[in-house]
This record gives sequence, structure tokens and C-alpha cells, in this order.
Amino acid sequence: MPQTFEIADPDALAYVEGKPSGQAELKAQAADFRVDEVLGFAPSGSGEHLFIQLRKTNLSTTEVATLLSKQLRIPGRNIGYAGMKDRRAETTQWFSVALEEAREADLDRLHHAGLEILRCHRNSRKLKTGSHKANAFTIVLRGFSGSREEVDLRLGRLPELGVPNYFGQQRFGRELSNLKQLQRLVAEQSASVAEGRVKRGMLYSAARAWVFNHLLSRRLQMGNWNRYLEGDVLNLAGTQRSFVVEPGAWDDTLQRRLQELDIHITGVLPGEQSGQDKYVTRGEPADIETVVLEEFASLVAALGRWGLKADRRPLRFRVDDLRWQWLSEQELELAFTLPRGAYATSLLREVCQLTEASVLGE
Repeated sequence: MPQTFEIADPDALAYVEGKPSGQAELKAQAADFRVDEVLGFAPSGSGEHLFIQLRKTNLSTTEVATLLSKQLRIPGRNIGYAGMKDRRAETTQWFSVALEEAREADLDRLHHAGLEILRCHRNSRKLKTGSHKANAFTIVLRGFSGSREEVDLRLGRLPELGVPNYFGQQRFGRELSNLKQLQRLVAEQSASVAEGRVKRGMLYSAARAWVFNHLLSRRLQMGNWNRYLEGDVLNLAGTQRSFVVEPGAWDDTLQRRLQELDIHITGVLPGEQSGQDKYVTRGEPADIETVVLEEFASLVAALGRWGLKADRRPLRFRVDDLRWQWLSEQELELAFTLPRGAYATSLLREVCQLTEASVLGE
């Protein structure tokens, strides 16, 4: 059988200031994990697409899209959403549906105990993945044990340090099921095991995320995840824009922007690398990436065979509007806003060790 890759314990990934000693339960109930999608722009008010803001509870984004498709009798391809939201949670999220104005009354048949329509607006274009600006979270951790002083200290440091931009466990499936399927795909040197385009896309994303997480962990261990090394590729915070600095051109202004979290160092999302790509590391950062890519050589090679293009991702993210309060000795409520693509669980793992409630039927 061809060589494949090992699945290591995700808890072994490095932390900013060491593994926290406190422990708590996440999502003891759906209302303990609330997310409000921040669209970042106003719908135009006219057009062939209807933007619908929904509040969903104990429903995944794809389950809601399926409900919209069935009950409005429109193809799934005519439904859009900006991002995936947690299933076991209470979230507000925007969807778009290609629906004639004369059929808007059909929304009345959208009945589900975990679904509520908040408002609707017309727009000229379909809502596309990644088009939202941010997500605002309110999270309650229960059953806490450990040092409250340690938690307060760690939380107080996060706005200054930033948060490691790890992909969350959701990306890898329940009990790492996506990675286990990837092992079979890599071993068989094909994508035939995957069922359909959507499933393949999920597995490919999991593959790149797994390698990226280990690259980020390596730089955390080396102490340079937030320190510029000659040859790093940088990201402008809150955007998809990358840039490089000419040799010897790093100066006090760029250093200040890095310290203020206005710019971030990036890591590679592996795939085919174009010879014309301007945003490629060199020197020491390239050597670090090479070591990690070689560690997962079979997986990286498979991504190339499957036609994925290499990309970049910031190694950290900025947390905004961070507030917290102790509701009791064992209950902590946190509120914060994160840029799109950042995982709340990546922030929470820096605060305390988490166990997630197990719910039958999920």
C-alpha cells in the first residue's frame, strides 16, 4: 500500500503561553454558543435574489439550505450563504435565494422549531462564500475548574498578542472522520472514495488545514509565529491581500504595524505552486515550511494531484471587543468579534481545556 500520513493528537498543537490548566464544558446547551454573522454591507434593496436573515438553533448551515430548497421548491444551486455556522449553537446568519417577488409569500411555509426569519431584503447578486465581514460570539463555559486568575490573565493578553489562527476541530469532522477518509484517499492515490464534489471539497479543505495547523504549531514552538523573519509573506489584517518585503526593507513602521496586529505573518496552504506566484516564502521561512511539507509529503503530493492551488493564511488573528464576566464560580461568559475564517474554539483553547457536550442524534 502506498505511503500515507499519520493522524496525530490535535491537542498536541502548541499554545501561545503553554497549555492552560483550567477545564470547562463547551456547548452544555445550544444557547451557550451564540454567533451573529456580521455581513459588512447592506443589501441593495432590489434584484432577483432575496437575502433572508435567519436565527437557527441546533441546525447546521447545510441543513437550513436543504430546508429552503425543499420548502421553496428551488434548486440548491440557487441558494447562497456566506459561511458555515455551528450546528449545536444559536446563530443568526444570512442566506440568499433566487426567488421572484411574487413568490415571497412562500416563505410562510418555512416552518421548523429551530428556525426563525428575522428580516428580508432584495439584492442584485447571490450571497457568496466568504462575503461576510466578521462573526460576533457570546459563549458561556460551564463546570469550570482551575484558577480564575490564570483565565483572566490569559484573556487579558489575547488582544495584545493575537490568537493562533488554527483551523478548528469542525474542519476535520467528528472524531477526525475527514482525516481518516483522507488517509484512504492518499493510500489509493485517487479521490474515488469521496462521494461527490461537495464531499471532496470538504476533504481537500481538511487536508490543507491539517498541514497548516502543524506549520503554525512549529512556528509557535520556535517562538517566531508573530515575529518577522526575512523572507516571510505578510497579510493585511481583515483582508485576503498578501505582500512581501524586499530584502533589507523591513523597518520600524512595519515592525510597529506587526506589533499592533495591522499586518500578520502567513503560512502556506499546500497545493500546486505556480512559477508566477509572487507570494512565496524564501530563506528561513521557506526552510521551515519545507520541513513541515516534507513531514506530510504524501498528503501534499495528493493535493497537487487533485489540482488544488497553493494559497496563504495568516498565522494569527485579532480579537475585537473582547469582554468577559464570571457568572458564578464555575460559569464564565465571554463576548468577542472575530474576522471571517477565524475559529472561536482556537481562542478558547488558549483560555482553558475544553470538553464538548455530547448530544445524541448529532
